[in-house]
Amino acid sequence: MVQVGRYFLGYRREEQERLQLQAQMLLEEARWLFDRIGIPEGAAVVEIGCGPRGALDLLSERVGQGGTVTGVERNEDSVRLARQFLGERNLRNVEVILGDARATGLPRGVFDVATARLVLVNVPNPEQIVGEMVALVRPGGIVAVYEADWVGVLCDPPLPAWSRLTELLSNYSSKNGIDLFVGRKIPRMLRNAGLIDIETIPLIHFAPPGHQHRNLLLDFAENLRDRLIGFEMVGEGEFNDLVSSLRWHIEDPDTLVLPGIFSQVWGRRPLQKAAGASIAKSALSLDLPYIS
Repeated sequence: MVQVGRYFLGYRREEQERLQLQAQMLLEEARWLFDRIGIPEGAAVVEIGCGPRGALDLLSERVGQGGTVTGVERNEDSVRLARQFLGERNLRNVEVILGDARATGLPRGVFDVATARLVLVNVPNPEQIVGEMVALVRPGGIVAVYEADWVGVLCDPPLPAWSRLTELLSNYSSKNGIDLFVGRKIPRMLRNAGLIDIETIPLIHFAPPGHQHRNLLLDFAENLRDRLIGFEMVGEGEFNDLVSSLRWHIEDPDTLVLPGIFSQVWGRRPLQKAAGASIAKSALSLDLPYIS
């Protein structure tokens, strides 16, 4: 059943639209991250798995006309949409290439920053992508990752349909080599890849009515509908009942929804081989509101 390299959520039109809305919703958090790591004018930046928009516009703004931004995306429709977005915004210092995040074909050791957002939680063998990102940055360069961990995916009051769909998605991901709990492992992955000065900022948010992330579990279930039914993990009738029940529950403004725990993690490629392991710094941030 394992389909190596397949993106967990697929590439249907609804998913492309969700990713475009997500980019807008995460705008301020992305600004905050780029402020923390420091992206100077004239920098060369690569965004892995940029999708139809990613953070390309923000990165373009940071590096200025003297810098460059390269987006890497493996899906042709996403590349087309991203290039359309660049044209609409007249972002001439950005290019998007069709390529594999594990083997981009880009020159090694020349980028000042390599970044990715919500990519590793959706693909098998995420450590290979981390390794590629580290290889792309110059000595002293930064690798910055924004990732999710499903440990905090919950609602209150509890709902059997929520629990059942969460179980289905978790089982499907496990059978396909995808780790929905990868968020907690990113600092270790960066250390194992040779980075130092690693910092981790965990982010916890509740999704109020009208917030896009309130529908994440429902969106993910719909994205995987054909695969879950096709692999006989759930019958079509049961699936439809689960989705209907979940939709009703999250539309109730009194239902509390926590879409998961997210982390901003970054580290630096050493100027020379480190003598020992670095110690990750950690801080807790609960006051970074999403834009709804």
